[in-house]
Amino acid sequence: MFENRFIRALRIDWNKIPEHSYLHRITALSGLTDLSFSKNITFFVGENGTGKSTLLEAIATSYGFNPEGGTLNYRFSTYDDVSELCTALTFSKGFRRPASSYFFRAESFFNVATKAEDYRDSTRKEIYYARCGGKSFHEQSHGESFLSYFLSFEGPGLYIMDEPEAALSPQRQLTLLIQIVKMAAQGSQFLIASHSPILLGTPDAQILSFDEGHVHPCAYEETECYQVTELFLNHREALLSRLLDE
Repeated sequence: MFENRFIRALRIDWNKIPEHSYLHRITALSGLTDLSFSKNITFFVGENGTGKSTLLEAIATSYGFNPEGGTLNYRFSTYDDVSELCTALTFSKGFRRPASSYFFRAESFFNVATKAEDYRDSTRKEIYYARCGGKSFHEQSHGESFLSYFLSFEGPGLYIMDEPEAALSPQRQLTLLIQIVKMAAQGSQFLIASHSPILLGTPDAQILSFDEGHVHPCAYEETECYQVTELFLNHREALLSRLLDE
């Protein structure tokens, strides 16, 4: 049910954003004041620079996650570059608290994996995460370590992911899709920014597009990720010929 989601909706108070902030120049975000999440799985889609990752990071940071990723218990920083948007967010929350949680960022997962190794001697829970699969994260590939970490979570939780497909093969993306669907059916909530036509095909997911200058619901077949992939797969030679001639 809608009331059971950890984050039901959010509101942005633009009065808390400095007048000269670059955030005002991100068209899809500058016109956004309220956003509701109608499904346990929500995807943010859109061209690079449309603001989907900026909003996702702000949601994670405002909720209490470390800006570089990890669980709600992670506290470290290698580079501070968080936008002011996190200070302007307020949430409408459900009555439950997540049993587990995780903020995944493709570009900083190496740092998170390193910190997990640092934590493993002092926290029993982190030992389990750091050694899932019988190997430390740095003894596995980027994709393997991410999947190992993610597949170890138990209980309904909140999972915020920025381009989780970055290190995953198509087959592993399908593995992730299956796990997301199973966990969502058990009460977990997912907020995911993605360009993957595989992940975006997740059944019964809410897709919010940041294209066309505003945030709006979008059908899977209407996403640019799907349309470009479909065009390439079904008309590869004609498409490449036209593009290369240009």
